[in-house]
Amino acid sequence: MAKQESNVSRVYEELRQMAADFAFMPDQRINESELSKRLGASRTPLREALNQLVAEGFLTFQNNRGFFCRSLTPKYIQDLYEARVAVETEALRLSVRRAEDSEIAELGAYLEQTEAEYETADDPEARLGMDETFHMRLVRLSGNSELERALRSLNDRIRYIRLIDLKRMHDKAATRVPGELSAHSRILMALAGRDAEAAEAAMRGHIEKRREAATEAVRIAFSQLYVPHD
Repeated sequence: MAKQESNVSRVYEELRQMAADFAFMPDQRINESELSKRLGASRTPLREALNQLVAEGFLTFQNNRGFFCRSLTPKYIQDLYEARVAVETEALRLSVRRAEDSEIAELGAYLEQTEAEYETADDPEARLGMDETFHMRLVRLSGNSELERALRSLNDRIRYIRLIDLKRMHDKAATRVPGELSAHSRILMALAGRDAEAAEAAMRGHIEKRREAATEAVRIAFSQLYVPHD
């Protein structure tokens, strides 16, 4: 039994990464026979993993047709951003009430350590990793594990587009005005001041600013997925 559970876990993790990275084309039907051979997995653990990914929103299932990769459209990405706003603003309101001063100080120390590196990093994945870590730690201060779980799922499903957006920002040399507070700093200051309204406004503005760029990021994503590169 332990070996079977381990195999299901392995197949799930590999499939989840493939789905997150759009190794399957958007709306593409998944060939279970080919996938089984590719992953060296029998039908049962493969099916269990596929069904789990459907439940998490990475894949879809159609009766009598099988499993499909999720869509990649501006509407889908907008939905993810709207869900992220809902999750993070609610978590922030809870954090204002529940977080210990020492926990807020620890997050402030992390932000201070990483902000300079974030501004100068050439690797979009490194920048995204720092951003996600800050937001996950912020949600964790709410003490609500379900909100934390929801944000992790949203992050994984939106990561492909966010990487494109970050690369585009870097190519445009987008930087803050010297002395200007970062969005993360504004959020943290409001949290430390126990100002729920200011914290929510800062978080909402921070996320929605990037949501506005989603349509262009989706267009770039399609060009990367479907246009051959030499």
